[in-house]
This record gives sequence, C-alpha cells and structure tokens, in this order.
Amino acid sequence: MRVLVIEDEVRLAATLQDLLELNGYTADVRHDGESGLDEALTGIYDVILLDVMLPRLDGFTVLRRLREAGGSVPVLMLTARSEISDRVEGLDRGADYYLTKPFDPKELLACIRALTRRQPELRNLDLLEFGDLRLEKNSFALSCGERSVRLSRKEFDMMELLMLNRNLVLTKESLLLKLWGYESDAEDNNVEVYISFLRKKLTHLHSCVKIRTIRMVGYCLETEEAGKPGGKD
Repeated sequence: MRVLVIEDEVRLAATLQDLLELNGYTADVRHDGESGLDEALTGIYDVILLDVMLPRLDGFTVLRRLREAGGSVPVLMLTARSEISDRVEGLDRGADYYLTKPFDPKELLACIRALTRRQPELRNLDLLEFGDLRLEKNSFALSCGERSVRLSRKEFDMMELLMLNRNLVLTKESLLLKLWGYESDAEDNNVEVYISFLRKKLTHLHSCVKIRTIRMVGYCLETEEAGKPGGKD
C-alpha cells in the first residue's frame, strides 16, 4: 500500500516515512502543497497524510482541489492547530480524519488502518486469496495447497495489486506508478521482468491461477478453471 506524506517539516516528514516503511507501507514525501497536490492527483496513493500549514498551497486548498478533481483517496490531516473551527473546516472540505500534533505513532498507524478498512478493496490485507492462491502479508508468502514460496518485496507488491484488482486489467503504466513511483526511472521492461518472476513462481506452485497478458494494454489474473489460458509476453 502506498502512502503520500505532504509535510513541510523535513525531520518530521522523514520520521513519518521511516515509520510507515517499517510497518510495511511504501511512502513518498513532498514538502510543499503545490508539489504535494501534483503528486496526489496521480491517483497512485491509497492514503494521504496532509499537513495544514504548508508553503505554496496550504493543506485546506490542497484538499479542496483534490476533491474537486474527483480524488477520493482517504486523507488524514495533520496539524498543530487544535481549534474546533480548523477541524470542522478540514472535515467539511473532505478530510477523513484529523490528528493534532504531537500525536502518538501508534495512533497514527491505527488511523491509517481504519481509513483503509473503509475501502472494500483494501480490507483483510493480511491474507488475500484468489483461485487456489493465498498471499500472506506478514510472511510475504505465496501459497497453493501445501506448496509455498517467499516473494521479494517488489514481487509481493505486484501480486498484491493483481489480486486486489482481480476484475480489472492493470496497465504497465499503472503498475510502474504504483510500484516504482512517479519520479522513478523504471521502464516497461521492469514490469515485464517481475511479471516473468511471478509466472515462474506460479508454475512452481502448480497453481491454476495465471497472469494473462492483454496485448497493448496490460495484465490481469485468471484461473484455468475459467477456461482461459494465461498469456505470456
């Protein structure tokens, strides 16, 4: 799961990034409202942590413009301003929750978990199932019956995306943005390499689940039981 932190206090932003990554999230940081809004509008994030007092664009403006553009990603606002009027303004503009600084890291993580539970596609992330496959977040294990393999972090993230979006075709561009980030130098070939890694693991597991290539579009999961053989590049 990918989190965007928009926070102008550099040390706090770095601390939040470290905290999130230690707890299994992928975190990107922006230090001003303008670049934060640009990043938020890419649509690659599952949660946004948004400070109120930001240079260039304040957090309220960022939130308003994000919602006006149709962005529905959960937003957790962070601020040293504890007045009721500020909280009301943030919530009225589309914030999902409000934390006042200083806050306990455990409370922050609990808020993020609560926000993601509101999204049906992000529930029960500790164990995902599709066909005869099980994907376990705590161990990075992909299992089929009695067989099991350990995935690398990037393999896990890609399989997680495919399983969460089981009814959709994921384009190479969306996989690049979600897994490598907006400013990464990664190219289509990086996606193809990890798709190949996952296919080999599915073969090793003797799974009926295949990764199908939709030519000129992207990838999706399907099962042989559905009568659709998995495609390859």
